[in-house]
Amino acid sequence: MTSDRLNPVRNRNRIANFVLVAVQASREIIIDAPPEVILDALADIDSVPLWSSVHKKAEVVDTYPDGRPHYVRVTVKVIGFVDHELLEFHWGPDWMVWDAKKTVQQHGQHVEYTLRREGETRTRVRFAITLEPSAPLPEFLINRARKRVLKAAIEGLRDFVMSREGSGPSE
Repeated sequence: MTSDRLNPVRNRNRIANFVLVAVQASREIIIDAPPEVILDALADIDSVPLWSSVHKKAEVVDTYPDGRPHYVRVTVKVIGFVDHELLEFHWGPDWMVWDAKKTVQQHGQHVEYTLRREGETRTRVRFAITLEPSAPLPEFLINRARKRVLKAAIEGLRDFVMSREGSGPSE
């Protein structure tokens, strides 16, 4: 007789926990640059694959009258999953938001960069993402993806901004 402890049908949770709800993650960092420099870096869509390890391609499809990206087509690769997304950007004086249309890998995605000036030349940058996967994923994969996305979104941006500014990394 097979032990219930070893039976994967009766004891699924011991193999992996699956997540089918929206996944949220956020992180903050201080960058030694004013908010407008950081917003300009975020608007430089052609450079996104240079500083974000999860973005393999990025191209502006449409712009607002001020030249900022409105619709952007990207190819992302996270933990082995490749997805082709159409992003709609919105811009403010100290924030940027994008929403992704439904794809094979996700029902939806919402990303926010919020910037708060700290002194003359420093900015607190908060990155937040909400993603609704289209299929259940093991929790350990979600955690691995969360870590990679946050690192790319915050540390990659900081390093890119600092290289454009000619300074070294901050915090």
